[in-house]
Amino acid sequence: MITFLKDLIIEAGEICKKEQALLKPLDIEYKNKKDIVTTTDKKVENFIIEHIQKKYPSHDIFGEETGKTHYNSDYTWIIDPIDGTTSFFHQQPFYSISIALQHKDQIILAAVYAPAFNELFYARAESGAFLNTMPIHVSCTDELIHSVMATGFACLRADLEQNNLPMFCKIVPKLRDIRRYGSAALDLCYVACGRLDGFWEYHLNLYDIAAGAFIVKQAMGSVTDFKGASDFPHQGIVATNTHLHTQLLDNFKTE
Repeated sequence: MITFLKDLIIEAGEICKKEQALLKPLDIEYKNKKDIVTTTDKKVENFIIEHIQKKYPSHDIFGEETGKTHYNSDYTWIIDPIDGTTSFFHQQPFYSISIALQHKDQIILAAVYAPAFNELFYARAESGAFLNTMPIHVSCTDELIHSVMATGFACLRADLEQNNLPMFCKIVPKLRDIRRYGSAALDLCYVACGRLDGFWEYHLNLYDIAAGAFIVKQAMGSVTDFKGASDFPHQGIVATNTHLHTQLLDNFKTE
């Protein structure tokens, strides 16, 4: 399965590489006034689904653009065809393809591919995490003031009343610096390989984080919701190396 997944996600990335520079305003649709989807999102998802269904016809699929099938399989492939569509449309490199395989209620296999950088992050259960062929591990940073973290603003894109701005203003002064890449899947993989020390965000969906969160865990990191429990992403998501997790979670405590 891992070979199938790696080959598939790289092939899907080739579609993105070929199409990004050719995108025009007519190639986008609006999910709401801020949230866009491109023709390439749909093409990539259809490509991935077609190949999965050919290889594993009894498996269920949950895709961002097409929704969920209902074969009542123990296996479900969770797909985000382009995580970071805004970056993709604006000709920026920070976008990714994210695919995870869930068996019953546990992710067992996942990959995130960043086509613009030719970087493939992947992991299998209890087998560690990898970037291309090299093992990866979360950072060893143990104080917030020495850390570089990332976040995102899906909450603002969705015009939610509860948004990330108060937490952003509270947390950022306690860090060395902050980054905003625009792809939660990449943010999580950057935590997994130590480029970032942590990540948090509100209002993400399972397909945004399923693969990346699994890769963080396999890279010996910690992933929880804002209360330190496992109801992520519905109650927010926090991912760090183990040293910083409690320190970051303390910022989400209500008085």
